[in-house]
Amino acid sequence: MAHINLLPWRTALNRERKRQFTVIAAGSGMLSLLALVYIHIHMNGLVTGQEARNKFLDGKIEEVEKQIKEIQTLETDKQNLLARMKIIQTLQGSRPEIVHLFQEITQTMPEGVYLTQVNVSGNNIKIEGVAESNANVSALMRNVDTAAWMAKPVLDVIDSSKSEYPGLSWFSMHATQHRPASEPTAEQKGTDKAKEPKP
Repeated sequence: MAHINLLPWRTALNRERKRQFTVIAAGSGMLSLLALVYIHIHMNGLVTGQEARNKFLDGKIEEVEKQIKEIQTLETDKQNLLARMKIIQTLQGSRPEIVHLFQEITQTMPEGVYLTQVNVSGNNIKIEGVAESNANVSALMRNVDTAAWMAKPVLDVIDSSKSEYPGLSWFSMHATQHRPASEPTAEQKGTDKAKEPKP
């Protein structure tokens, strides 16, 4: 029987297989390396893009915060302006009341009474003066009680020894400013003016 030596053929086949394995392994390594490089570059690009977007958003947020602060400042200025306008309207509406009040004070003064000081604080009226007699002070209080723009007179003190004028008694009293029912308040006047049609 003939014998065939297959060793050279097997050796060549093993070499070819090793060479193919080496080529495949090298190719796989190269592909893996290229994939890693691509993933790294792609991730860096994503991070850079996100950082740029974050920076853009931060800039927009700063602009919006500045605008919010400006709006808050404008709102505060608006509230202050409205408060001032309300005060001015109240003062303008109360000017006739002061005129009526002082006219009323002069009309309620009986003979023998001389005023030295009148203080008005809100609705409170403080009156100081001198009188020839206690009866004159009583007449003044009755007149104040029946006046249209004053009410609730209260005598604080009457002292003949404190007066700088001989023969006269010094007195101090207070009353409440009263608005007749037919007269509108300062707020109502301001409301009425606001409701008037513009020409």
